[in-house]
Formats: sequence, structure tokens, C-alpha cells
Amino acid sequence: MTLKEVKTVTITERGQIALPKNIRAQSGFQEGSKIAILAFDDHIELRPLQELSHRMIPALLSERSLAKQWLRVEEDNAWNDL
Repeated sequence: MTLKEVKTVTITERGQIALPKNIRAQSGFQEGSKIAILAFDDHIELRPLQELSHRMIPALLSERSLAKQWLRVEEDNAWNDL
């Protein structure tokens, strides 16, 4: 991945940021488009949703949302030997 540009923005009281116009002009950052926010220990990344590979989809699923479907001891036991 090649670094194209460095910009600074200010985080508002509500935690919002505005993407500079020239960055929004890049593919995938148009008004109304969905983006993924990837949080790491030392940085975050904003990526257009269509840019994510299928291998990254599990990272977008939260433990809480999976827990709604996985609440039985039998299901936990089925995965113990994997």
C-alpha cells in the first residue's frame, strides 16, 4: 500500500471527522457510501466496504452479534476439538 497524502482533521465533540474533498474524490468515498473502520492498537484505517476481502469479513462481526446465535452449551462443545 502506497502512502499518497497526509492530512490533519479535527475530531468534533461528537467524535465526528470530515474527510477532505480530495480524499473523498477517491473511489469508494463518495457521499452515502459505506466504509469500514478497522481499529488497531496504534492506528485506525478507513476503507471503502467494497475494498475489503472476504477474509476480513469475520473481523467485522462482533462477539455480541454472534452470541445471539450461539448461546447453547452443545454448540460450544461441538467446537472444542477443532
